[in-house]
Amino acid sequence: MSLLTKPPLKHRHEIFRVDRILHPESISEKRRHKIVAVMPAYNAESTLAATLADIPAGSIDEVILVDDGSKDRTVQVAREMGLTVIQHTSNKGYGGNQKTCYSHALDRGADIVVMIHPDYQYDSRVIPHAVGFIELGICDLVVGSRIRSRDEALKGGMPKYKYLSNRILTAIENMALGQNLGDFHSGFRAYRREVLERIPFQNNSDDFVFDTQLLVQAVRFGFRLGDIPVPVRYFPEASSINFIRSVNYGCRSLAIVADYWLDRLHLRRSPLFKIN
Repeated sequence: MSLLTKPPLKHRHEIFRVDRILHPESISEKRRHKIVAVMPAYNAESTLAATLADIPAGSIDEVILVDDGSKDRTVQVAREMGLTVIQHTSNKGYGGNQKTCYSHALDRGADIVVMIHPDYQYDSRVIPHAVGFIELGICDLVVGSRIRSRDEALKGGMPKYKYLSNRILTAIENMALGQNLGDFHSGFRAYRREVLERIPFQNNSDDFVFDTQLLVQAVRFGFRLGDIPVPVRYFPEASSINFIRSVNYGCRSLAIVADYWLDRLHLRRSPLFKIN
């Protein structure tokens, strides 16, 4: 897999209508499921067009962007491009943004929901491949793995402390939860509708640990998890959390795994695992 580099972006000249990818001139086979991409956005004006442009034509039916109080022109650019835009009047946090994303996607009849960050960090060209594993009935939830090899991850710009913590956390989580994911903390996800309908994600955190909670919940509810490699880019405009927040995130992630076992052994019930 070749490493991706940040392209020169001139967003004012790269704006285009989303219809170009939602309704291409020719589609070889009519899709049976409604695919909705959701984008939790914060200050994504300069990277939104590039992220959207990489989505293969015809692979999705609608793009929902939820803006979390951006200070730039994210909302204006998204509307100009024809996206469905939901605007928070105040910043609700990364997890709070996703709650709105998934609720609106379900309300709009999505059979499969794909989350892709509009900061151009994840390679959106892999969307149809992630969706394919769900459409074939192989997986209920597909995660994009950023770490196919150590060399590739580090050359792609992943900070060394983040790589090391990811490897340790992912190994612990896989062992504790009986899974075999390459990256438990990726922000690229694809969900079967039933996953989001059954999991009480509204009870989850509004912070970054929302992602871990949702994966652990999926395991507890018996859904099938899988992953695919997804190239990533690290550059200043790409969203990330600092070292202190990363440490807090890691500790909270391990606490969620403990909650999983306490609930599974009927020692302490958690609202995270209460069936909707």
